[in-house]
Amino acid sequence: MDVQKLFSLDGRVALVTGGSRGIGKMFVEGLLSAGCARVYISARKVEQMEETINEFGADKVIGIPADLSQMDGIEHLASEMAKREDKLDILINNAGAAWGQDYLEFSEAGWHRTMDLNVKTPFFLTQKLHDLLVAAAKGDHAAKVIHVSSIDGLRINPWETYPYQASKAAVIQLTKRMAARLIKDNIICTSIAPGAFASEMNKAAKNAPDASAALIPSKRIGTPEDMAAAAIYLASRAGDYVVGTTIPVDGGVVNATLPAIFNDPTA
Repeated sequence: MDVQKLFSLDGRVALVTGGSRGIGKMFVEGLLSAGCARVYISARKVEQMEETINEFGADKVIGIPADLSQMDGIEHLASEMAKREDKLDILINNAGAAWGQDYLEFSEAGWHRTMDLNVKTPFFLTQKLHDLLVAAAKGDHAAKVIHVSSIDGLRINPWETYPYQASKAAVIQLTKRMAARLIKDNIICTSIAPGAFASEMNKAAKNAPDASAALIPSKRIGTPEDMAAAAIYLASRAGDYVVGTTIPVDGGVVNATLPAIFNDPTA
C-alpha cells in the first residue's frame, strides 16, 4: 500500500469558497501542501483575497470575487470557473455567515442572510458546477464535494445564533441527500463540522483560546493542521469510501464530552 499516494492530491484542481481567511484559508494551505495544482478561492473582500494569493503565490491560488449570498454571484463564480478550467476535482463549500441577536428582536434580514449563504449557496453552487465535477470524475477518480457545517448543527451552543445553528443542521442533512444523488455521477459528497478554531467566525476561540480550550476534552483549540488533515483525507483517495458522512473536527466536544453531573466530583 502506497500511503503517500493514498493521501496525495497531485495535479488536482480545487475551489474553496470563503478561502481567503480563517478555516477556508486552512483548507487552501492543506490542499496545496498535498499537491493540488491550482486552488481557486472566492470572497467578497478583494483585499483579503489578494493577501492570500500573495502569500501562497498567484501561480497556485487564483481569486474570483463573488458575493455568494446572491444567485447572480453563484452563477458568476460557476461561469468564471467554466471559462478557466475544463474540470473541477474538489469543491469545498466553506463560505458562511452567522448572526446573533436577542430572540425577541431577531431580524428577518439576519435570518435570510444566514440561511441563504449557509444552505442555499452550497446546493446551488454545486449544481452550477456539476458539469465540471462530472468531467473530473472519470474511472477510479472520484470528484469530491465537501460542505462545511459545524458542531453547532450537531448540538446547540449558548449563543442566540438561531439561523446559524438551524442552517448548519440543515447542511448536515443536505449532505446526506446530495450524496445519494451525486454518487451516481462518481461525485462523493461529505461534510466537515469544525469545532473551536481561531477565526473571525469564532471570536471566542480567536480572542480567548485558553478559555475555549478548557471546555474541550482535548484541552486545546484546533490548529490549521487539524483542519487541513480532515480536508486532505476526504478529498483524496483515502476518503473515497466515506459518502454522505459529517466528520466533527472538534477535539471531542460532540462525542466525548461527559454530562456535567459526571464532571462534578461532589455529585
